[in-house]
Amino acid sequence: MSRAGAVLSWRRSDLTVPRVFVINPGNVSRRGQTVQRIYKICPPSAWREAERAGVYTGSADDMRDGFIHFSTLEQLEQTLRRHFAGQGALFLIAVDPGLLGEGLRWERGSHDQWFPHLYGKLELAAVIAVTALNMRADGTYDLTEML
Repeated sequence: MSRAGAVLSWRRSDLTVPRVFVINPGNVSRRGQTVQRIYKICPPSAWREAERAGVYTGSADDMRDGFIHFSTLEQLEQTLRRHFAGQGALFLIAVDPGLLGEGLRWERGSHDQWFPHLYGKLELAAVIAVTALNMRADGTYDLTEML
């Protein structure tokens, strides 16, 4: 569904996994704003392991913090710059927050921003699309089409 990079792997419409738990399908309200997608950034190898396991359990940072870190579309550029600069090829995982249940919480993070955090595992049925992010020569990522 995203135009940045090539869509890899699969999209939710290709899955046969039923929606088991739905809260406000397609969007979630965060402080008066409707959020239709949240995003997880991870290396391709970590995502391939999640596909094999059928669930994404998070990165080492996620496990240390006790929740899976996500970003909104507006936070992606900052998240990539602060935590992923120069790391090479990455996957951007688009997630439907309405399918994450009560484990999704909005919490204040750096620079007084509210970030989505998932206390639990990311079920693959909540994933909308997996997109490759290609690194520029200067170590940044092009999100122009998404933003």
